[in-house]
Amino acid sequence: MHMNTHVVMAGWGQVTQPKETENPLDPPGLMIQAAERAGQTLTDPSVLSRLDGIMVVRPLSAHCPDAPIQVARALGVKPGFLHISNIGGNSPQTLINQAADLIAENRLERVLVVGAEAYVKRHPDTPKPESALLQGIPETYANDDAIGATPVETLHGIQHPMQGFPLFETALWQASGLPLSAYLEKIGTMWSQFSRTAAGHPYAWVRTSRTSHEIITPSLDNRPVAFPYTKFMNAFITVDQAAAVILMSEKAARACSKKNLQPVYFLGGGYARDRQRFMVEKSDFTVSVPLKTAVDKALERAGLTLDQMDCFDFYSCFPCAVSIAKKMTGVSDNDPRPLTLTGGLGFFGGPGNNYNLHAVATLAEQIATGRYRTGLVTALGWFMYKHAAGIYSSRRPEKSLAGTAAADHEKPLAGFNPVPVDEAPTGKGIIETYTIVYRPDHTPAYGVIYGRTRQGLRFVARTADDPDLFAALSGKNMVGRTVRLTHDTITKITTAYL
Repeated sequence: MHMNTHVVMAGWGQVTQPKETENPLDPPGLMIQAAERAGQTLTDPSVLSRLDGIMVVRPLSAHCPDAPIQVARALGVKPGFLHISNIGGNSPQTLINQAADLIAENRLERVLVVGAEAYVKRHPDTPKPESALLQGIPETYANDDAIGATPVETLHGIQHPMQGFPLFETALWQASGLPLSAYLEKIGTMWSQFSRTAAGHPYAWVRTSRTSHEIITPSLDNRPVAFPYTKFMNAFITVDQAAAVILMSEKAARACSKKNLQPVYFLGGGYARDRQRFMVEKSDFTVSVPLKTAVDKALERAGLTLDQMDCFDFYSCFPCAVSIAKKMTGVSDNDPRPLTLTGGLGFFGGPGNNYNLHAVATLAEQIATGRYRTGLVTALGWFMYKHAAGIYSSRRPEKSLAGTAAADHEKPLAGFNPVPVDEAPTGKGIIETYTIVYRPDHTPAYGVIYGRTRQGLRFVARTADDPDLFAALSGKNMVGRTVRLTHDTITKITTAYL
């Protein structure tokens, strides 16, 4: 029986395929290119032909169930372990946690984790890239991960992230006690800092630094999407990007790592899923118990505290995701440590499931070159449902990671039991959060309210189509206000009136 081994991030690589590319690569092609770049960080790139594991982040821009085989074939390797993830932005870090577990147990020695998306439509006469979320889910996708909302939520207009995450933000706004202008300035300032980071990142899709005013103010280039978010507050998903990392046993990494680089150890990871699976089931839209659980697991396994982190990359699909991560980890507003290493999904790019792998590759590069010693990365899937965390450092670990990912897989649930739902409410209700979804011409299309009935049950309702109501909801925080509910037994739609 071999002793458990430590895990090293031995190689990393990133690719951004510009929009003007004449013969663009598809996701597997981009994965291969990223893997080759990861190999170039080693003294011997031929290590790629000796991989014994390949783990692929499932693309959303194209259905590629055989991507691990395509990558292996292109690299000239026949690894004994091939795997492709489910849907979710947590997937890269979750795969790294799993790969580290296998290496720590001496079941594998060299593992490639790779992912890519190719969403860019380059010519008017070419079809749009496939999208597993927007154009139908292939049967081979795991059903649980393919669904982001319940039927009652979808019926009322909450289905995709751009519609759902604003509900968290409205609740956070209410909890802040600030007027809307001050609250938007606060999150706009944070997002402006993210844009500046992206402007200096060589693989960022958008390398334009934006002011808080530009980000929070609707304009021709920055339309309102779903209150309180404009386009610049949303993840930028239509990108072509790829990233790859190579994890190895400490012994294997020492044999092929460049001497002028610091070693990058994977100290610990964590994973947790929310018992409150869907938005409609959440008891508090300003917290995430599973996020805290995942981070706490990673810290405990690393034997470190949050104060020992030099930097963070909090998953940043929308500002609320970062705000909740700060709240759950105890990072204050005046903490000088960076919250992003890339610029986040809105500026660096939000390549489907795979953004988090870019954060990890960026952190690995910065640790290897001495900019930081230790950093924490988080990732999430769906509406704050699945959470993964990882800690990377130049300091050698003191603990083994053997069995940690397996333990998380066996007992993944965290948080509170789901809130019971009334799908046909009538009478009085209390607003808990809400959003207004806008048309491309900047006019309100519909509003959606989540709240509680007098019996304490959750309801989801459309607002009445009333310009005065839209103005009221977008001017002053209406959380806590009483509404009157009616339910149409034919359409199954509930309508809320102030």
